[in-house]
Amino acid sequence: MNSKAIKFPFLRIVFVCAILIVFLLIGISRVFSLQILESDRGPDFLKREGSKRSQRAFEIPAYRGVITDRHGESLAVSTPVVSIFADPSRLKGAADRTLSELSVSMGIPLGELKAKIEKYHNKDFMYLARHLSPDVARSILSQNYPGIFEKKEYRRFYPAGEAVSHVVGITNVDGRGIEGIELAYDKWLSGETGQKRYIKNLHGDAVRDIGVVKSARPGGDIHLSIDLRLQHIHHRELRRAMNLYDAESASLITLDAKTGEILAMVSEPGYNPNNRLKVNIAAVRNRVLADSYEPGSTVKPFTLVAALETGRFKVDTLIDTSPGEIKVDGKVLRDQLNYGSITLSKAIVKSSQVGVTKLALQLDGETIYEVFRRFGIGEPVNAGFPGESWGLLPRRSIWTPIQKANLAFGYGLRASPIQIAKAYSVFANNGLQQPVSLLALETNDLPRPSRVLSSAIANQVLRVLGSVTEEDGTGFRAKVPGYSVAGKTGTVRKLGLSGYEQDQHIALFAGIMPVDDPRFVTVVVIDKPKGDKYHGGTVAAPVFSKVAEATLRLMSIPPQKEKVKFVFDSLSLGDRA
Repeated sequence: MNSKAIKFPFLRIVFVCAILIVFLLIGISRVFSLQILESDRGPDFLKREGSKRSQRAFEIPAYRGVITDRHGESLAVSTPVVSIFADPSRLKGAADRTLSELSVSMGIPLGELKAKIEKYHNKDFMYLARHLSPDVARSILSQNYPGIFEKKEYRRFYPAGEAVSHVVGITNVDGRGIEGIELAYDKWLSGETGQKRYIKNLHGDAVRDIGVVKSARPGGDIHLSIDLRLQHIHHRELRRAMNLYDAESASLITLDAKTGEILAMVSEPGYNPNNRLKVNIAAVRNRVLADSYEPGSTVKPFTLVAALETGRFKVDTLIDTSPGEIKVDGKVLRDQLNYGSITLSKAIVKSSQVGVTKLALQLDGETIYEVFRRFGIGEPVNAGFPGESWGLLPRRSIWTPIQKANLAFGYGLRASPIQIAKAYSVFANNGLQQPVSLLALETNDLPRPSRVLSSAIANQVLRVLGSVTEEDGTGFRAKVPGYSVAGKTGTVRKLGLSGYEQDQHIALFAGIMPVDDPRFVTVVVIDKPKGDKYHGGTVAAPVFSKVAEATLRLMSIPPQKEKVKFVFDSLSLGDRA
């Protein structure tokens, strides 16, 4: 045999053995590095990797903060519930009998359950049911279905129901605020979720509780300025008016003029916040803040202010309204009657279109505009509520006669009910205006009010508005037994695609109570009342009367011993602040 042929197989064996020894040494070195050496890929690394494959973490839900009214009555609370979830990969291989029993327990049709499992077969998580009561969840979990687990959560509950729905708002299924105060203060209310860890076995079941890694921090509470007693009364009376006049929508707000706090705020149509699945999106909107309207005659007192501040007019200044109509830039404006020669105060009491128009034509358009702007028309009230309307107050470089007239009696601009309420608070607060607040305020924490109007003019206009609710005024249906109240009616034609509609109106009333010591402002808006009754004095004023009486009673305002007499003279208007 050739010696060279023997030599080569031997060399091959030596070579292979050498390679095996090298690989063995590398392996030993690697094991030594991982097991012994203090490095980022040593023992600690192995422990971490092992933990990743055996440990799981789940969230500890945070208790959402409570929302209460100004007296501590609960408006939104969280109740413990249980959600059921599954590992689809484990359910996919389950016996048909098991799936049938699970479908019965969960109330899910078998076909639907199988389709859902198939859809999520490559996932390790899917919800089967959300927000079950603990008792129902326990009955399901006690069956020990494979791959079925529980998740403890909280569900939002609203004890006052529909009455406060537009103020408080709602949360979604995951407990996040999506409307109202729930949305505006979601971060504050939510708190911070915690975290808990456990060790799972090969089947994904928890076999040992490791403990809390991070404790949950509950959300903060919120105390609203709303008085739940008043809120229920406002809700009842507004709904009654909606049904009586078959209106499309309506809104109602009562404001404390001294503090700026909103005591009641209601919109219609309403919704039940405890039944999220049946909520109509159109009904969720808070119309008091989110909707704006042409305010009509409710702004005529601001035009009177503009006239009084010039010093050329007084409340008893005469103005000739004959023959009961006036033509401005080709447009004819009419009164219901020919009132003849009347005082400016009487022009407001009778809501004379001709009288206010003739007054406006003697004023500069910019003068009227600045008064409206000063009162807050066309500006947000910044109450901290989402979706607030700015309204509209157009400014012009040149004011035509008809533009001045329209502005003076409330057309061509837009204001929300809360803007009108804030503006009227000036007359109720001696010329001062407080910022509007939806949160309850302490006496010591009241913001500093701003001076909008001199106290002398504010008091004179208040007395004029008091005459509006007398027997010969357009707002006599706003009267409250035992008290003197003030206010102004408004009736506006709705604007359609081809101009103002003949048979569609908005009825408004803005009122102040009581006149002898004014404190509260209430604004009523009834949108598209049907039938022959659609005027502010006919439709909106009676609603004010009902809620004003309840407000004065609940706020312990004693009835007046003597009725306030609204007598006007040519008293000095004093300093104009």
